[in-house]
Amino acid sequence: MSEGLTLDDLAVPLRALRLLAVDFGRLPAPALRVGAVYPNRLDLSFHDDLAGFEVWREALGIAPEAVAHSTQSDGETRVLKATADFAGAVLVLTGFADITAPAPSSAEGVAE
Repeated sequence: MSEGLTLDDLAVPLRALRLLAVDFGRLPAPALRVGAVYPNRLDLSFHDDLAGFEVWREALGIAPEAVAHSTQSDGETRVLKATADFAGAVLVLTGFADITAPAPSSAEGVAE
C-alpha cells in the first residue's frame, strides 16, 4: 500500500467517477473500487453480468478487440477485462461470469 497518501491524492479517479455518474448514470451500476495501492485507477467490475460489462464497454468507446478474455477458478469463471483512460484516470472494466454463461457477441474471437 502507498504510505502517506491522502484522500486528495485520489482526486483523479474520484473525479472520473463523478463524471461517469453524470454522463452514464442510466447504465447498470458496477462494483466500484478506488484505493491507495493504485491511486490513479478506478475499477468497475460486473459479477455475473457480462451484459452490464458490454454496455459500459460500448459507452466508453472501448473496441471489442481491446477486451482481454481469460478464465479463472480452474476454468469455471469467464473474465473479460479492458482498460481505458477517462478524465485522467486509468479505468479498468472487468466482467466475471460462470463459464456456462454465454460471452457477449463482441468478445467472440478475442484472443486470450
